[in-house]
Amino acid sequence: MAKALIVGVGDGLSASLARRLANRGYDLVLAARDTDKLADLAAETGASTVACDASDPASVDGLFERVDAVDGPLAVAIYNPSARVRGPLVELAAEDVRRALEVTAFGAFLTAQRAAVRMLDAGAGTILFTGASAGVKGYAKSAPFAMGKFALRGLAQSMARELHPQGIHVGHIVIDGGIRNPGREEPADKPDSMLDPDRIAETYMQLVDQDRSVWSWEIEVRPWVETF
Repeated sequence: MAKALIVGVGDGLSASLARRLANRGYDLVLAARDTDKLADLAAETGASTVACDASDPASVDGLFERVDAVDGPLAVAIYNPSARVRGPLVELAAEDVRRALEVTAFGAFLTAQRAAVRMLDAGAGTILFTGASAGVKGYAKSAPFAMGKFALRGLAQSMARELHPQGIHVGHIVIDGGIRNPGREEPADKPDSMLDPDRIAETYMQLVDQDRSVWSWEIEVRPWVETF
């Protein structure tokens, strides 16, 4: 049986992804800094959980040791974490910016590199990155998030050009808008203004299923009322 890894799991999009993959029969490994919050989701999906700091190489190596202990090839790897630091450019703390970049971009590299090694050995696999509109256009007072997401997008595009011809599908999903998560709903005066996590997860699965004759490296998703 094939296995799937999701890094940066919470109760929103990543939980929807876990349910979709479990329903497809994948053996799941779910990684997060705090795994206590994953108990219910793990019980529902039959997943293994691993505590992991995605920005730390040793921690990511430990994660993949746990992934390797699960039978079957690694077929899907999804990187979801990001870190935001907001504020005027001249007031940002350097260490906060460094940490944001480590989580959003460097952690993506660490996870993707290790996933790619395993998928290349098998000659197949899908690696997906959760992007944002900040990776396409930088917003005022949000420079660290834009820096991290631009780097993430560049990583995905470079990987796609290198790995697609070797049988590994790499995809970057630009999420343009807020996600409707538990406890976070649209304002009454702005119906349909947020993305449904289950519908986003369907888009990820379309990339997993996509025939290699038409592989997409990037897809944008946004609410139909969103301007862009």
